[in-house]
Amino acid sequence: MRLAKWQLAGVLLLLLVVPTATPQAQNPGPENRVYSPAVDAGDYIYISGQGPRRADGTLPDGFAAQVRQALANLKAVVASTGLTMEHIVYTQVYLEDISKYAEMNSAFAEAFPKTPPARAVLGVAKNPDGSVQINAVAVRDLAERKPVIPANYKREESSSPGILTRDRLFISGMPGSDPVSEKVPDDPAAQVDLALDRMEAVAKTAGLDLRHMVMVNPYLTSEIPHRVMNERYARRFEFGNTPARATIEVTSLPGGAHIEYTGVAVRDLAQRKAIRPKNMPPSPTASPCVFAGDTLYCSAKDGFIPGPHGGLYATTTPHQLRQSMRNQLDNLEEVEMNFDQVVSTNVYLDNLSDLEAFNKVYVQYFGAVPPARTTLQQIAPAERKADEDDHFPGLEQFSLIAIRKPTKP
Repeated sequence: MRLAKWQLAGVLLLLLVVPTATPQAQNPGPENRVYSPAVDAGDYIYISGQGPRRADGTLPDGFAAQVRQALANLKAVVASTGLTMEHIVYTQVYLEDISKYAEMNSAFAEAFPKTPPARAVLGVAKNPDGSVQINAVAVRDLAERKPVIPANYKREESSSPGILTRDRLFISGMPGSDPVSEKVPDDPAAQVDLALDRMEAVAKTAGLDLRHMVMVNPYLTSEIPHRVMNERYARRFEFGNTPARATIEVTSLPGGAHIEYTGVAVRDLAQRKAIRPKNMPPSPTASPCVFAGDTLYCSAKDGFIPGPHGGLYATTTPHQLRQSMRNQLDNLEEVEMNFDQVVSTNVYLDNLSDLEAFNKVYVQYFGAVPPARTTLQQIAPAERKADEDDHFPGLEQFSLIAIRKPTKP
């Protein structure tokens, strides 16, 4: 079965957040219209996070078998779009146990025997359904798909440092370690600089530079102070014209690293445009959204209320989500877009036990074609109480990708 264009993909809906081996034509009630297994956005296909369950709901025995099943589920969704695993240009892998990295790597090498995609691997506290979750982006036209490999890069057979397409560069997770010795320095600032240097090296090998970045995801453990990361990061970008960004704290990263950067760059700078709603001041570290042609990449948002006396005041996940949606809508409306044009989201929950309550609010904002989605709990839950300023901890946040195209009936 082949997916229709992204505006018509609503028949391929999954129930809640449990991936199945193949997309199914379903007509669930509104409460079950949470996300699509994949959304066809024309040049690119956005594929939801795939877990390790078989089509009958059972889990394979052993971690390696579960990774292979998650990859098989990914392959089935890709095949439903008329493409193959070779069309995949970028993946994100979420592991509950980072010590299983080598087993995951072996399974990836089997699944991508030719030119593997760019890839970011993260250690997280919990996936919705199993020890591993894998999402992906696929390109429809293979004509200009090629790997980007810096001269000093220690090549892995299961991922490429970067994948170049006709209009974009997808960059793998670049860790804060020495590219030759793989040693992780003790100084957090040195780790940040190494990770940025490695990301920049991939961009330069592709004939680009950091000005071309439209979306950057810094993934870091608690060993890297956010203040240090932001200060070093801001040195690399033009104030007020930075990429969109989702800064995500995780439990662990491969190779003992404490920070890695991954992201997307646009090849033609004329196609890049930063977007900032009028109620947001310029930032040295992140633009609210950045266009790459017709694709809008938006930073992760939570329920923070901007402006004077801003902060997180809502005490529950659903109430915080409503403010997050308001914040993201500000971004979309700035360029005369809406939630119907969102094709992919990444959702980060403080506690996956809030997933059902989160979904009940989330589905109210999307129409017949919900975006592809990946959902996870990246670290241990926060203590849910107000601080001295009556601010509460963030219980959810999400980033999004939207396409500036008219909706077709």
